Amino acid sequence: MESVAFTESDKATRYRELLPQLASLIADEPDLVANLANTTAALRACLPIASWVGFYVRKGNELVLGPFQGHVACVRIALGKGVCGTAASERRTLVVPDVDKFPGHIACDAGSRSEIVVPILRGTIGREPDENDVVAVLDLDSYELAAFDDVDAAGLAPIAELLGGLQW
Repeated sequence: MESVAFTESDKATRYRELLPQLASLIADEPDLVANLANTTAALRACLPIASWVGFYVRKGNELVLGPFQGHVACVRIALGKGVCGTAASERRTLVVPDVDKFPGHIACDAGSRSEIVVPILRGTIGREPDENDVVAVLDLDSYELAAFDDVDAAGLAPIAELLGGLQW
């Protein structure tokens, strides 16, 4: 597969269409960077409202920039800092309709207005996750206020779960 295709315009359906395509895209590829890079491209195609799509990979007590699409970005984010670091440390998805109202927001791109960050957890099926299970976060930004919502959180959750099954 060399591309992703969508037949519907509403977000929920697009996410449902994306998941099997993404699973097929990464199924036979063992390289983590290649899989994360293709995931960013597929998500960017799925969500044209996103100005930036990418990953921050956990290295000790910080998140380090991974594959992404968009403008240059912050390279390192401490756990617990900004939207990405907070989502990672709290192990929960954060939907931020207005980044200027998020305490401690880190402005990597001054044009960003809204954001969603989904933690990627490794190996937590059947048990409660702990702090060591967070291997990365999936971060999407937009130049529009309130670009992301519960539909995005629900659509990105199975993608994060799929990615959590990769070899980190």
